[in-house]
Amino acid sequence: MALPFELGTTVTAIGALGTASFALVDTTKIARNGGISNSGFSCIESAVQQFFPDATRKPQSPRSSDERKSAGNERKLLDILHGHWINGSALGDQKAVAKSLIKLRLTPLTAEDFAAATSVDGKVLSQVASHMTEGVELSPQEVNALGRFDLALTAILDEGYQRADQKYRNSARALASVVAVVLAVLGGLSVTENVAAYFWSAEMGRAVLCGLLATPLAPIAKDLANAVATGVKVAQTFKR
Repeated sequence: MALPFELGTTVTAIGALGTASFALVDTTKIARNGGISNSGFSCIESAVQQFFPDATRKPQSPRSSDERKSAGNERKLLDILHGHWINGSALGDQKAVAKSLIKLRLTPLTAEDFAAATSVDGKVLSQVASHMTEGVELSPQEVNALGRFDLALTAILDEGYQRADQKYRNSARALASVVAVVLAVLGGLSVTENVAAYFWSAEMGRAVLCGLLATPLAPIAKDLANAVATGVKVAQTFKR
């Protein structure tokens, strides 16, 4: 009955390796643009670009003063959203901020692009923007158009943030898996007696396997090890 106890210890060790790998991946956040935290923001940027086709965080050289002002405002918008994203704010809060900032930029000049993105009548949405700026009461038709615009904006941002979150989580897991494999191989190398024979050996293969299992086992390693130990106790009870 030695195998189950060794299995529990092995599971715990592999889980600890996965935890360490995630921690090392987390340290990349000190890099420029937030490291691994930056992963997924391109999905949010794509959602914003449906309303501001030329929006980008990359430096540009617009020709006219109006273009420079517009590009600066759009970049500032993306910088604000990027700051919230790499800081790991709650998705609901981030979407609320993005929605508010985009709606604040609803003007007669941006109404056409906004209408195209949300399938709302551009002329009516332009009137909505003008009346909201002037403080004029909206007509029922304009209220309806504004409501449809709001719903479409919410859906577009929700899709962008959900895709971004999925991409970030998958990227973090993939990078953590690579780190875990490297650590496992280096760990096996450190205890082997024959360094030359270690590479591409069965021992190295077991190290790679442990590295690959580390990331998915990390969140459940403790529970799984306890389950193995409990199973052993049950088996011993029946044996008696």
